[in-house]
This record gives sequence, structure tokens and C-alpha cells, in this order.
Amino acid sequence: MLARSILTAFLSVAMCFNVSAADNNEEAWDALRDGRAVLMLRHALAPGTGDPGNFDINDCSTQRNLNDTGREQARAWKPFLADHGITEARVFSSQWCRCMDTATGMNMGEVTEWPSLNSFFRNRGDGPTQTRQTITLVNQLEEGAPAILVSHQVNITGLTGIFPSSNEGAIIALPLSEDPTVLARVSPGR
Repeated sequence: MLARSILTAFLSVAMCFNVSAADNNEEAWDALRDGRAVLMLRHALAPGTGDPGNFDINDCSTQRNLNDTGREQARAWKPFLADHGITEARVFSSQWCRCMDTATGMNMGEVTEWPSLNSFFRNRGDGPTQTRQTITLVNQLEEGAPAILVSHQVNITGLTGIFPSSNEGAIIALPLSEDPTVLARVSPGR
């Protein structure tokens, strides 16, 4: 009987935290829909780390690419975003094939390449410059549909300090800065 009471109390407290977290995420989704935030996500699953030594930005066969699971993950964004009231977006992507394939697989709108979203995994010294360039580009966007940035773990970590999983995104408050406010971490299927 005591164990049941403790379990009931624990579940009641846990439910309060879940409601609170859901409320916080809804505020983040509102900000994204209203143009007060952007969604920056890591490309979908592309097994491995980094890129092969013969990497060529213009040749997908020389890069790590999405596998079948990654392609499914990319497609999962469209219904996930629609469930949150977003049916179209301005999509900006790294030029790496795994990012472009994630961005186009989302089917949320035309995809624009932004070199500042390219991985700096091999050239960590480029990170601060690319991060500043991304901040500037985002802050110069005109009003319009929600903005989605598809990039890499190092870029997202460089901007936000978080280490996203494959296909995980962060809703980040605008204007962007070198110390941005992450409103929520989101991903289809979570």
C-alpha cells in the first residue's frame, strides 16, 4: 500500500513536469510560426563520422550519405511540422549531400544552399567565422514563412553549445547572437 502511494505521488509530480515541458515546447513552436525563432537541425542519419579523405563537395559518392533510415527521418519532418502548424518553410542548407538530401526530403519548400552551414569538422578554426556568418544571414532574413536551417553537429554545437543527435533540431530565439537562447530541442518521433 505504501509503495502504491509513493508511486502515485511520483507519477503525479512527473505529470506536472511533462505538462510544463509541453507548455514550453508550445511557446517555442509559437515563436517559430510567428517568426521569432528559427529551427536549426542536424542532418538525418548518415552512418559514420566526418567524411572520407577523397571528399568532394560536388560528388555525393565521396561523402557520407543518408541511409534508408535517414531518408525516412527526413520525410518524417513534414508531418511533424504540420502537426505544429507549419506547412511550408524557407529552408537553408549546408551544401553537403546529406544535408541537402535531408532538406529536400523534408519537402517543406525550396532549398537554398548556405555555405556558412557547411561542416567545419575538419577545419575547426573556420567555426567561429562560419557561425558569425550564419548569425548575420539569419538576422537579415525578411519576414515570411518559418526558417529552417539544415546543418551539422559541429555547426549546431558551435552556435548553441548543444550536441544534437542525427535528425534532431533546436528552436532558437531571434535575433541570433553568439549566446543564443534555445527554446526547445525537437525531433520527429520523440
